[in-house]
Amino acid sequence: MICVSDKWKDYELLETGNGEKTERWGSYILRRPDPQCIWPYPVTSRVNPDGVYNRSNTGGGSWQWKKAVPERWQISYKQLKFYVEPTGFKHTGLFPEQAYNWDFLIEKIQKEYDDRDGRINVLNLFAYTGGATVACAYAGASVCHVDASKGMVSRAKENAQLSGLSDAKIRYIVDDAVKFVKREINRNSKYDIIIMDPPSYGRGPKGEMWQVEDSLYNLVDLCMHVLSDKPIAFMINSYASDISMTSIENILKLTIDMKYSGKTLSYELGLKQTDRKVTLPCGYTARWENK
Repeated sequence: MICVSDKWKDYELLETGNGEKTERWGSYILRRPDPQCIWPYPVTSRVNPDGVYNRSNTGGGSWQWKKAVPERWQISYKQLKFYVEPTGFKHTGLFPEQAYNWDFLIEKIQKEYDDRDGRINVLNLFAYTGGATVACAYAGASVCHVDASKGMVSRAKENAQLSGLSDAKIRYIVDDAVKFVKREINRNSKYDIIIMDPPSYGRGPKGEMWQVEDSLYNLVDLCMHVLSDKPIAFMINSYASDISMTSIENILKLTIDMKYSGKTLSYELGLKQTDRKVTLPCGYTARWENK
């Protein structure tokens, strides 16, 4: 099953092929690599990008700008606002396919809000620039946003402010995810929703090693100790091409689904190209939710 984020107005997937994609981000058009685009590029391209990301033979790459483009600019998704800021690693600071999950989280929190007297706690691990954090805070939840990168946490704060959430109940933490959860266990902290977007490989702020195939199950198992008595959802996003979606769904079935009544499912995330019968696959999500 592929779930498409198709409610954007400020984002558009214009062209794909030959290992590249061309996207409209607000008023600006960017072309950058995407290994999923294994089909031919349109013979006659009708799009002139404002910026193109060129890979280097020695690794990494850089942007080539064809006209003056601001260092960053704003785009909106419904009532949420974010900064787009192209980086030296081809990213823009936002994953538009995740809007499908933002909609799910907002709907779930709003549905549960009154029954829980407005007290819903969310833990967002590997939280990056805070797309899910902004969505959950907008819906009225208290959010603990955890990422090992100080720069990403700063950008998450800016996105929340941009969305009018400066006074929302968001706690920003720069820390290794595993170490933070262990401390939360000792503090007897509890969360109704846990979200994580673990990288394939990474290091914490003090050099802590993360390898998804070796570390993910143990982290999910640790998170079981900080779930509330009546959890709402547990969501794992992944872009690791060498780890099956079913494998991550199995982790949820062997942990939270063994203890709580609910349902577990997984789905691929995607973006539809505007003028072509193409859906670009963009990672996947495994999710448990209460009934």
